Amino acid sequence: MKHGLFITFEGADGCGKTTQIKLFTEYLQKNGYEVVLTREPGSKGLGENIRKILLDYDGEVSPVCESFLFLADRAQNVDIIVKKNIEKGKIVISDRHIDSTVAYQGYGRKLDLEQIKELNNIATSGLKPDLTFVFDIDIETSMQRVGKTKDRMEASGKEFFERVQNGYLEIAKNEPNRVKVINANDTVENINKQVISLFEDLIN
Repeated sequence: MKHGLFITFEGADGCGKTTQIKLFTEYLQKNGYEVVLTREPGSKGLGENIRKILLDYDGEVSPVCESFLFLADRAQNVDIIVKKNIEKGKIVISDRHIDSTVAYQGYGRKLDLEQIKELNNIATSGLKPDLTFVFDIDIETSMQRVGKTKDRMEASGKEFFERVQNGYLEIAKNEPNRVKVINANDTVENINKQVISLFEDLIN
């Protein structure tokens, strides 16, 4: 590939993103693609320190402060990892990206959606994923999968995560060409087949 692709995986905690990223990466590598994996928050280097603050800090965090920390991590990820590897013709896969901030801080924390979108645009210099998978899962199943040991974000409560999940569905509704919703209650194998099929639709 002369120019790479940027593909993101989104959804509430416990939706199965990690498993599907692993399977999709294996598929891409078997088919000769060079793949770079990253995540938000916590891209390699500085982002790992930002992730510790976001997920492990045990004091009160302002929703606006939380948003800016995610955006700072995003700017670092895009400039240092994503753009450079796309330009080299690689496929960059990110576990979470712009849609997480819209869903979690916009819909979940009830911050101004237009401001969030504008700040996302600044943090990414206008770069958007070529393809985004949103794994739709019922909140009860999601919370059961996360278990009793939760980080600061995972401990935000059922009503918060219902708003987050509805937010993801609204994003997909507004950007159907980029954002594809997948039923995360399906089998691992069927979900993987859908991911591959949607990817092949993109490149063919």
